[in-house]
Amino acid sequence: MFAIVEIAGLQYKVEQDQKLFVNRLKGDKGGKVSFDKVLLTVNGAITVGAPAVSGITVEAEILDHVKADKVIVFKKKRRKGYKVKNGHRQSLTQIVITGITGFEGGAKKAAAKKETVKSEVLSDNATVNFSEDHELNYHLKKNNLSQSKENRETLITLGKAVKVELEKNVLTHEEVDAAIIKNIDQFKALNK
Repeated sequence: MFAIVEIAGLQYKVEQDQKLFVNRLKGDKGGKVSFDKVLLTVNGAITVGAPAVSGITVEAEILDHVKADKVIVFKKKRRKGYKVKNGHRQSLTQIVITGITGFEGGAKKAAAKKETVKSEVLSDNATVNFSEDHELNYHLKKNNLSQSKENRETLITLGKAVKVELEKNVLTHEEVDAAIIKNIDQFKALNK
């Protein structure tokens, strides 16, 4: 189980009992801090936030306030006699992750909501576009029917009727094939 959380403007992958250095945080040594801007969680299932996962918080304890190693900043311009040497030590806070909480209710709700959205939204490959002749021809050929203009028009009217019957805006390939098999005699009358 881990989470990706934003701490002091930077993103970190954190796990239980992990120690890490972050930019200086407010708070005393031994104090507790919590971060609620969790961008992603993995607890058996992956939950991605938009932009943050609701209900999940990362709890941490401040171990120490330290400074990082010195970084030398040296600037020089050739033939101008210009040299500047500076040093910098970044202020950091060492924290330990004490827990990632909120998985009981929030993650299950988010996962259930995500699955319902997936089932409702179908990709373009899974649905039939009745304005495309090649898709209509594909279904006619699949059911051993001629790809004539009359058969395509019959399939379009049949598709409209099935949409009203099923109360859907889009039909899948399986639904169209089932409708053709169910009403095959309409097409055979046109073939004679």
